[in-house]
Amino acid sequence: MLLAQSSAATIAAEEAKQVRAGAAVVDITPREYYPISMLGSFADRKAESAHDPLKVRAIVLDDGRTRIAIAICDNCIIPRELQDRAKELAAQRTQIPIERMLIAATHTHSAPAVVTLSDIPVDVPYTKFLVAQIAETIAQAASRLQPVQVGQAAVAVPDEVFNRRWLMKDGAIAPNPFGVVDKARMNPPGGSPDLIRPAGPTDPDVAVFSIQTADGKPLALLANYSLHYVGGVPGGQVSADYFGEFSRQIQQRLAPDGQPGQFVGMLSNGASGDVNNINFRHPRERAEPFERIRVVAGRVADAAEQAYQQIEHERGVTLAMAEREIALAVRRPNAEELARARKIVAQPDDSGLPRLARYYAQSSIRLSEYPDTVKVKLQALRIGSLGIVTIPCEVFAEIGLEIKRRSPLKPAFLIELANGYNGYLPTPEQHALGGYETWRATSSYLEVEASRTITDTLLEMLADVSD
Repeated sequence: MLLAQSSAATIAAEEAKQVRAGAAVVDITPREYYPISMLGSFADRKAESAHDPLKVRAIVLDDGRTRIAIAICDNCIIPRELQDRAKELAAQRTQIPIERMLIAATHTHSAPAVVTLSDIPVDVPYTKFLVAQIAETIAQAASRLQPVQVGQAAVAVPDEVFNRRWLMKDGAIAPNPFGVVDKARMNPPGGSPDLIRPAGPTDPDVAVFSIQTADGKPLALLANYSLHYVGGVPGGQVSADYFGEFSRQIQQRLAPDGQPGQFVGMLSNGASGDVNNINFRHPRERAEPFERIRVVAGRVADAAEQAYQQIEHERGVTLAMAEREIALAVRRPNAEELARARKIVAQPDDSGLPRLARYYAQSSIRLSEYPDTVKVKLQALRIGSLGIVTIPCEVFAEIGLEIKRRSPLKPAFLIELANGYNGYLPTPEQHALGGYETWRATSSYLEVEASRTITDTLLEMLADVSD
């Protein structure tokens, strides 16, 4: 009798320790909102239809003490106010505290604009639809909790990531919109004899976090790769870019016989603010629309499958999550810079201004209305021995590499564009080189030292959740 009671108690204890998880996917394609403006260009590009669907994909994890939600959305940038609203709605329907929710955009450049950074209009009805669908996805995932086993691994795909910022020979870089000659140029001519070397590194790893059912069937997979996006979408159409194609291809590999939604594969964006898919050492080859997306997604899915096969899944993992807000200064224009911006904006369109001068002048005027400091939300998660950090910026690759190297949790990876948008995040050394990502604008406005403060804070938070 005592033996039976002891065995039952042991089983109950093991079940209590076993992590549970649920996953869901919900459509966010703007089916009723065409024509709709897309973000990701200086111009207002209108979509009239969808090339492929946009989705929100979510997982919810629960170890009996801590419940965490992670949602990845097929959009370019989702501002904090929309994300906060989605979290509030999700919290009302689940037992998940708002501070235990991670929502991030993939950064596809062919999704509806839902943030005002320039004159590109935002479709308000679509933003309401998006917020509701994000909350719905988290709620569905939370309603499907079941005992699971989890694990992680990584496989490198170095041939699809290239630093897009290049140091160039003297005289090869034209003055920027502020009249200054930079030392680094984004997206230089491919194969140019003026190229010297890339201005920074890349992170080649495809990191994979896998969730299986208790009997070993694939339930969900969260991958992470530091690649801005691929592009090459047919004109006038929304698309999830290679992020959505990856999700389709990883399902074909791991759960080809499953019903829609039974397995949820998702790809988050790593530290890719200065990384794209173009090898500038050679002239760029022409490709058919969506061709490069399929190729890159296939190679990343191949790597994710290889990583998946290496994983030894565990049942008894624990969870921890920390969230912190920090105040960072805004690089607002001074009086002289603001006067220059207003003078440029006042000039007629045919005045022969340098390319983009008017755009950045208008952006400087907008920034003059920003507060002196802004709050930036950071997160650190621990899932077993895996560490995940988030930054609401387009993060330079070297920052992600440094966090991986110094993290007390191994492995670790970074999800960018999470919990809002605070522009590009270069290092101070990259700021000194100049280039598009450093030009003061609504897309790049944090203080020059911001990356150091953010990195140090995240490492402290990782130490906190690793205890």
